Amino acid sequence: MRQLPAALSKLALPVIGSPLFIISNPKLVIEQCKAGIVGSMPALNARPASQLDEWLHEITETLAAHNRAHPDKPAAPFAINQIVHKSNDRLEHDMEMAVKYKVPVIITSLGARTDVNDAIHSYGGIVLHDIINNTFAHKAVEKGADGLIAVAAGAGGHAGVKSPFALIQEIRQWFDGPLALSGSISTGGAVLAAQAMGADFAYIGSAFIATQEARATDAYKQAIVDGSSDDIVYSSLFTGVHGNYLAPSIRNAGLDPANLPESDPSKMNFGGGDSAKKAWKDIWGCGQGIAAVTSVSSTADYVAKLKREYEDAKRRLVA
Repeated sequence: MRQLPAALSKLALPVIGSPLFIISNPKLVIEQCKAGIVGSMPALNARPASQLDEWLHEITETLAAHNRAHPDKPAAPFAINQIVHKSNDRLEHDMEMAVKYKVPVIITSLGARTDVNDAIHSYGGIVLHDIINNTFAHKAVEKGADGLIAVAAGAGGHAGVKSPFALIQEIRQWFDGPLALSGSISTGGAVLAAQAMGADFAYIGSAFIATQEARATDAYKQAIVDGSSDDIVYSSLFTGVHGNYLAPSIRNAGLDPANLPESDPSKMNFGGGDSAKKAWKDIWGCGQGIAAVTSVSSTADYVAKLKREYEDAKRRLVA
């Protein structure tokens, strides 16, 4: 049995809610944590930058109050996603806020930096770095990441193309630390499957878009409820890096999902500026696992459903 960091060892369900650009907010994060899974959001969702201070205060104070009221059922830790790419001109400010509030878990994306990891380790925080292949996994750990998030084929947003079976197997040949798997996971059975193949956690994003607390439009949520893997398009057009998106949103933007042009890599933008925000607002990121999402529900109800399915899956295997 692998030894997990204390902050991640007592979750009610081995799930990390992935940070959803624009969509994740304190309300969603708090409900995820209260339900016993790691809730997360991108630092860049707080606009203007000064709002991040307010949001981190709200999250830490609300979860602390919950823990005082429910010492027998404490909330899971929360995570903040930091985009380490050079286009993010807010990184220094947002890291100062993370250190100020001693954010328990930091999820780093689009680059690995020793100085960022050192800052989080200075107060005992945990760094999880998301990667799409084994080469990037090695680089992240060499630069001090405590754990990895394997973003496999079928994940929403910036996804890789590796089979989860191949990616997890390759990483586990040399890495024995915390490992989460992302890619089309939206049921409790899939959570158990992720563990069976060697991951410690399932990393779930798209299904949480269709929750009452998520800051997504009703049309976006309904498109997830109505959609399936056939509605997911893999393209690099919108940010310069390949990702998975909902075809209806592409059509609504006046484009043909089946005939999208290639992107201009020189125009990549991950810093969360107006152009990046517009791309993600109009073109809806989404993973392939949405056929299992059949209604818009509360975060608490969805996590409860995952728990039931997880236990049912274990019973089926034992039987």
